[in-house]
Amino acid sequence: MTTPLGGDVPSTWRALLAGECGAARLAEPWAQELAVPIAARVKVEPAEVLERVKVRRLDRSQQLALIAAREAWASAGSPQVDPFRLAVVMGTGIGGPLTVLGHDAVISSRGPQSVSPFSVPMQMASGAAATIGIELTARAGVHTPVSACASGAEAIATGLALIRSGRADAVLAGGSDAFIHRLGLTAFDQMRALSRRIDDPEGALRPFDSDRDGFVLAEGAGAMLLETEEHARARGARVHARLAGAGLTSDGRDMTAPDPAGQIRALRDAMEAARLRAADVVHVNAHATGTSAGDAAEASALLDGVGGHVLVSATKAGTGHMIGGSGAVEAVFTALSVRDDVLPPTRNLHRQDPQIKLDVVTTALHTRVDAALSNSFGFGGHNVVLAFVKP
Repeated sequence: MTTPLGGDVPSTWRALLAGECGAARLAEPWAQELAVPIAARVKVEPAEVLERVKVRRLDRSQQLALIAAREAWASAGSPQVDPFRLAVVMGTGIGGPLTVLGHDAVISSRGPQSVSPFSVPMQMASGAAATIGIELTARAGVHTPVSACASGAEAIATGLALIRSGRADAVLAGGSDAFIHRLGLTAFDQMRALSRRIDDPEGALRPFDSDRDGFVLAEGAGAMLLETEEHARARGARVHARLAGAGLTSDGRDMTAPDPAGQIRALRDAMEAARLRAADVVHVNAHATGTSAGDAAEASALLDGVGGHVLVSATKAGTGHMIGGSGAVEAVFTALSVRDDVLPPTRNLHRQDPQIKLDVVTTALHTRVDAALSNSFGFGGHNVVLAFVKP
C-alpha cells in the first residue's frame, strides 16, 4: 500500500498502530481560497519510487495503484503464475480526474497541441488495472469495479469470485484514488461531507464521536495477492490470512443516505459465505467516515448484524478517506489484524456518541483474532463486507 501514513505496508501499519495521522493543511496557493484547505496526501511521493516515464504517462491514481501492486507482488515472492491463470482487479471511485482537469487547463493555456498522447489511457477508470495487468502479463482478465467508496473492497470480492469460479489461480486485487484538487475538495464540501475543523487537521475526522462533522479527503492505494490455497501451498507462499467470504448488496433507496438494512444483509452474507457465526467475529474494521448519518447507520447495522461483543476500529481517522483506495487499504489492515493478533486504534474519539453502542478500540489492542470483517460502503448504496480468518 501507499497511504498518508507510509509508503508501504510495514511503515503504514506501524504508524497506524502508533495512532499517527496523515492529515495536514494544504500549502498550495489554490487551496487557500477553499472553505476546506485540509487533506491527507500520501506520505511518499510517487516520483520518489517510480520510473520517470511512469510518472509522466500515468495519472496519479494509477501511479499509486502501481506502487501498491508492485509491493504486493514482490512481498508474495514474485511468483511464477501461468499468465492465463492470473487476473488483475483494481477498483477506483473516480478514475483519473487529475488528468482530465489538468489537460483541460493545458488546452486553455497552451492549446490542443500540448495535450499528451497518453491522456486517454491516463483518464480511463480501467487504466490502473490495465497498467498492472500489462506489467504482470496477466491474461485471465483485468477488471475495474467502480462503486464509489466501496470500489477497492468490491475489487477484492471480485478477485475471490474469479478464483472460486475457477477462472484464475491468482488475482492481484485492490483499489486506488487521488482527487486532492480544488474541485474534489469543493464538491465534497458542498454536499457537507467534509469536516470543517480546518484548524485541527489531525483531529478533524472523528468517527463515532458526538462532535463528528465529516471526513478528510485523502489519496492512496492498497493491494493484495489472492491465491487458491493449493496454488499458495504448492509454491511455499507465506499466507497472511484467508479471505473466507464476501457480502455484496445495494440499498436501492437513496444516492447518499445509507440504509442499515442493506449493510446488515451484506454483513450476514459475508459471514454465511465464510461459515462464521456472529459470535465468531472478534473484530470489524468499520467504514466509519465520521459523517453523522453514515456512522449512525453503520453502528446500527453492526449491532443488528454482528452484535455488541465485536471490537471495532475506525482507521480513517488516521489515514483520511481515500475513496476507492480505502476499502483495499482497510482490507489489508484487517488481514494484518488476523495475522498479528492486534487491533488498530481509533483516533479522535473524545466523547463517543451515546446513541452508538459499539465497543470502539482507542488504543492498539493485542488479542487473538480468528475472524474479522472489513466494511466498505459507498454513495449510491454500494455495500461490501469482506471476511478474513486465520489460515
